[in-house]
Amino acid sequence: MANYTPKNILITGAAGFIASHVCNRLIRNYPQYKIVVLDKLDYCSNLKNLLPSKQSPNFKFVKGDIGSADLVNFLLITESIDTIMHFAAQTHVDNSFGNSFEFTKNNIYGTHVLLEACKVTGQVRRFIHVSTDEVYGETDEDAVVGNHEASQLLPTNPYSATKAGAEMLVMAYGRSYGLPVITTRGNNVYGPNQFPEKLIPKFILLAMKGKPLPIHGDGTNVRSYLYCEDVAEAFEVILHKGEVGHVYNIGTKKERRVIDVAKDICKLFNMDPETNIKFVENRPFNDQRYFLDDQKLKNLGWSERTTWDEGLRKTMEWYINNPDWWGDVTGALLPHPRMLMMPGGVERLFDGSDNGNSEFSNNTPKQDRMVVPTSKSTSSPRKSLKFLIYGRTGWIGGLLGQLCEKQGIQYEYGRGRLEDRSSLVADIQNIRPTHVFNAAGVTGRPNVDWCESHKTETIRTNVAGTLTLADVCREFGLLMMNFATGCIFEYDNEHPLGSGIGFKEEDKPNFFGSFYSKTKAMVEELLREYDNVCTLRVRMPISSDLNNPRNFITKISRYSKVVNIPNSMTVLDELLPISIEMAKKNLRGIWNFTNPGVVSHNEILEMYKEYIEPSFTYANFTLEEQAKVIIAARSNNEMDATKLKAEFPELLSIKESLIKYVFEPNRKTPAA
Repeated sequence: MANYTPKNILITGAAGFIASHVCNRLIRNYPQYKIVVLDKLDYCSNLKNLLPSKQSPNFKFVKGDIGSADLVNFLLITESIDTIMHFAAQTHVDNSFGNSFEFTKNNIYGTHVLLEACKVTGQVRRFIHVSTDEVYGETDEDAVVGNHEASQLLPTNPYSATKAGAEMLVMAYGRSYGLPVITTRGNNVYGPNQFPEKLIPKFILLAMKGKPLPIHGDGTNVRSYLYCEDVAEAFEVILHKGEVGHVYNIGTKKERRVIDVAKDICKLFNMDPETNIKFVENRPFNDQRYFLDDQKLKNLGWSERTTWDEGLRKTMEWYINNPDWWGDVTGALLPHPRMLMMPGGVERLFDGSDNGNSEFSNNTPKQDRMVVPTSKSTSSPRKSLKFLIYGRTGWIGGLLGQLCEKQGIQYEYGRGRLEDRSSLVADIQNIRPTHVFNAAGVTGRPNVDWCESHKTETIRTNVAGTLTLADVCREFGLLMMNFATGCIFEYDNEHPLGSGIGFKEEDKPNFFGSFYSKTKAMVEELLREYDNVCTLRVRMPISSDLNNPRNFITKISRYSKVVNIPNSMTVLDELLPISIEMAKKNLRGIWNFTNPGVVSHNEILEMYKEYIEPSFTYANFTLEEQAKVIIAARSNNEMDATKLKAEFPELLSIKESLIKYVFEPNRKTPAA
């Protein structure tokens, strides 16, 4: 069969991983071809992937969705498209378990729109549809011959099912309308520019951060990996030599277990695999093996060129040299990311910057080569913060909203109840936040004694509700900032009163004197299993609003008697803004969220006398005497704030913070 020579090629999804390598290769090798890229810039797309093609006169970028029939028809006609290479798709299996309808919309409906446009215009001479090896389903572990192009399609997950469905449409349009279609089914691809929800870039970025590599199940699943440039060459061969109506497997016989991939990456980073590989919950269904027979493609003259060791080394070097290529990818690095639900995509400029005027706008003088419809917002979606806050009627939740307004951060309060999973999912789908703040919880009305007689209500919110919110956030790839409590510790022999030895983040709770503290200790321990949660241990919160009945100073100033014990405390005026900075940094884990040092009840009340009311008087009583007038015991401790101080060196000690943020702004006595 004679070689095919295209003139004007439309490549869909070419700001993504594989298609960008194909596009750049064709631009480089065939300056006589005009290449038009259509990409809606979803979360796993990046305009910087097309930097090598930017200056080429035969390159044009159009921002748009393949699901728009009007746009697709317009492009085919105005650009005289004779060839389509259709890569655009949702491809991550984990995402398909969380939002399978999005896969149907993109992978099946989008493909259908393209096929119908080809039928209507009647000008396309090649339609290359890019599918996946996963449509074959699982290969027997003892199979020595791989799936060939005529093998039965038996997809096992929503992603592969939509790709198989799209293939059926392609085949039908080829037979019913005579469209010149070719289908490819490929093994896993790796290399530079790949969004790190995929295994190899995820492992590399985690290794760069010194974090453990999460493996689904037991890691014995077998996969075949091809280096991206070899795959780009395969598409170059299929474009010119592929036969209409045929299917081509793009594969390799060299298979690797997932755990062996992790070990190879550990070796590259000089990490001990025994301590740096962790096994996590498996996918709902995780095919054990995909194995392809690639002889048909080899007959066209293609062969794999890059060895595994060479390709892995090149990939590692690229990510080391380009650590910020994708910006904040915290959600993608989770063991089970749900990036589909993240707001927006990665729409960076061709020069890699995030500021200034983009060439991708309707006002650019290079309109003839690059077209992007003007959006309502010109800022990068990934730069724009939007917080979803739970606890609107609470003290901390209300203050967080006020802080967001002052800082110009978009925010909305959640409407769902924490224990109602469906309502939390609806909140996230409607609001599309970048971060979730949980300031909701039951502390008691008017104090923790209430929890002793309302235990089920306390469990429902403090334990079940908090865990449900954390789990929903994990499903959607979102970081949850969780306001917890430090009232789960009590001075003991290892942390004696007055010693200056505070409880650290890794210490286990030792105070269970109140049911409230029991629930908070229980949920904190369970939240350790969620790597998308940042737990902030607040203690005896204080603010500059001395009229607020929840303010610790307001409380003790109204008591007839107080105990006099040094405690760690949280000055909200200083620390709540820090919680927002922690969200921006995507910090996670447990943090003692208190000012360094301790202050006693008497010391605070003496400050109150000095700054506010010189005639104020107070009296003390012992813990034994206090126990007679309360139902639940109270926690007294010192928290070690070293970790927080190291991250935010400007953090003031508790006594300095009290003076600066609380007493000086409220001073009613003459300054000395």
